[in-house]
Amino acid sequence: MNAPAPSTPKIPEHDPEQVNIDPYSVPLDKLDVSNPYLFEADVQWSWFKRLRDEAPVHFCAESEFGPYWSITRYEDIMTVDTSHKIFSSEPAITIRDQDDDFQLPMFIAMDRPKHDVQRKTVSPTVGADALRYFEPIIRERTRDVLDNLPVGEPFNWVEKVSIELTTRMLATLFDFPYEERSKLTWWSDMTTTLPGQGMVETEDEWKQEMLGCLEYFIGLWNQRAKEPPSNDFISRLVHGEATKDMEPMEYLGNLLLLIVGGNDTTRSTMSSSVLCLDRNPEQFAEMKANPSLIPDMVSETIRWQTPLAHMRRTALEDTELGGQTIHKGDKVVMWYVSGNRDERMFDNPNDYDIHRENLRKHLSFGFGIHRCMGNRLAEMQLHTLWEEILERFDRVEVVGEPERTLSVFVKGYKGLNVILHPKT
Repeated sequence: MNAPAPSTPKIPEHDPEQVNIDPYSVPLDKLDVSNPYLFEADVQWSWFKRLRDEAPVHFCAESEFGPYWSITRYEDIMTVDTSHKIFSSEPAITIRDQDDDFQLPMFIAMDRPKHDVQRKTVSPTVGADALRYFEPIIRERTRDVLDNLPVGEPFNWVEKVSIELTTRMLATLFDFPYEERSKLTWWSDMTTTLPGQGMVETEDEWKQEMLGCLEYFIGLWNQRAKEPPSNDFISRLVHGEATKDMEPMEYLGNLLLLIVGGNDTTRSTMSSSVLCLDRNPEQFAEMKANPSLIPDMVSETIRWQTPLAHMRRTALEDTELGGQTIHKGDKVVMWYVSGNRDERMFDNPNDYDIHRENLRKHLSFGFGIHRCMGNRLAEMQLHTLWEEILERFDRVEVVGEPERTLSVFVKGYKGLNVILHPKT
């Protein structure tokens, strides 16, 4: 397998000043919620509330990502997410289009039957048998990370805990050289960034980074091809009947899917859980007194945070939704971040409530054939983290405001400064 040399996507130019605009002052037909600066500033909520209330199936004719439909209510999102014969995952699952010369096929952006056979090839890596194997590994690593944190002085939780734990897990899932595991974090962040937003400045630099990722993983592919099959993602792709002959860019697409899926989402909830419990001390006190509430906390954190803000579909035929006619070929964006705050589904949805009756009905894992493959592993990692935190610390105090990710897709954190208070 050899790496091709494709071109790179165009760079959208969003207006950072949009964060200062009142969405109710904007004409409804001009409302555009696709600006990543809204998410970095955490001011997107009123924009989505207006859409939910006034235009739950809303067409934006002009944006940096082209025309698109916004689906913002819970029930409508469920309809789109489970109507696979009407709404296609091809050619992409993000609002951002891929460049014609830089296509990255991946099974989450495929329809049946190809989606099913590729997903089935890799899913045992995070299946029930694998989880039983991973549980003691996750616990041992969590203890190691927590036992080596500074106590009584500020540090960045995202860097020291969330990234470290998820990167260690990724290295295991790929059987990636452990001493080089930081490459996985770098490539994950690179996948979801845009040139000029801090990591690379130009399209050519972005292209070279992606091709460098592919070149490295081609080396691992060739290595696995000489070895007996094992339960890591690369080995399963190499030896899978449906995947062993895939083209390099399809290999890269699936790699990036698995890297981002196993990294960004879990690390976002690890960080968010600290922020939520610090801001809701009465609920933290309840959980400390009754650790059986940890699973409820995990689900509510995943709902409240919504680590992937959206998923995109493409209409396969003319159809009607919410009284609006969506035409064949239209881009349809399911805003999970809005559906998880829909007042029609969740009482007081902006509140963080670990006693919420329907907290497990969140949209964050998706529904239908594309439901998150590693959701149980993500929940296990977060559950284990808080079991071990409660064993060691009286409080994880957040210091200052979090630094959020500049992205319209990955809803996460770059910085969250905390101080650990030991148990007395």
